[in-house]
Amino acid sequence: MTRTQGLRDAAGTISRYSLHDEITNRLRDMIIEGELEQGTRIYEGPLCETLGVSRTPLREALRFLASEGLVELVPQRGARVRQFSARDIEDMLVLIRSLEELAARIACERASDEEIIEVRRLHDQMMAYYHSGNRLDYYKTNQQIHTAIVALAHNEPLAQVHTSLQSKLKRIRFIGHDGPEKWAAAVHEHEMIMAALERRDAETLVAALGEHLGYAWQRVSHMV
Repeated sequence: MTRTQGLRDAAGTISRYSLHDEITNRLRDMIIEGELEQGTRIYEGPLCETLGVSRTPLREALRFLASEGLVELVPQRGARVRQFSARDIEDMLVLIRSLEELAARIACERASDEEIIEVRRLHDQMMAYYHSGNRLDYYKTNQQIHTAIVALAHNEPLAQVHTSLQSKLKRIRFIGHDGPEKWAAAVHEHEMIMAALERRDAETLVAALGEHLGYAWQRVSHMV
């Protein structure tokens, strides 16, 4: 039985959108975790067999990931995992740091108490993943927190630019807490960020985010 058939059996009738989402999420995880390495060609046949899907939904998922900046579609040659130079990565991290610092300053004025409570909920969930050693779900929740803090600024153009950059940096941000010492340091930085946000202490929050994202480049610079 193929994966597609299994999904249909489990759900009764599966929508085309749900299948697209399932494949896209799986491919994204494979890129984030390095199972599909940067710069390598994506061979549709073996990948279809691995995932148990046909070429059409796979290609739709690859096009979606290309729009996120994780995949490149090369004319006459298919798809490959996008690879960024060290300079590209450093430049994007500098910009995303500036965006998050700006968002943090605005968020301390505009965010509702309920919105900050929701960020705390995400933080507590992330900590639970950390203590259980669940690195992938920790990472995903971590990224949700950064997105949520930017959203607190209620500035749509800022959020759009941030989302575009964050999509391209998924793999890089994942390897930024590779190893127990780096991971523990990142967790400590997030605890400082959360505490400052709850106090609506703009200066401390901006400094904590700036330090956290500054260290992000230091943690990955020797790996790219």
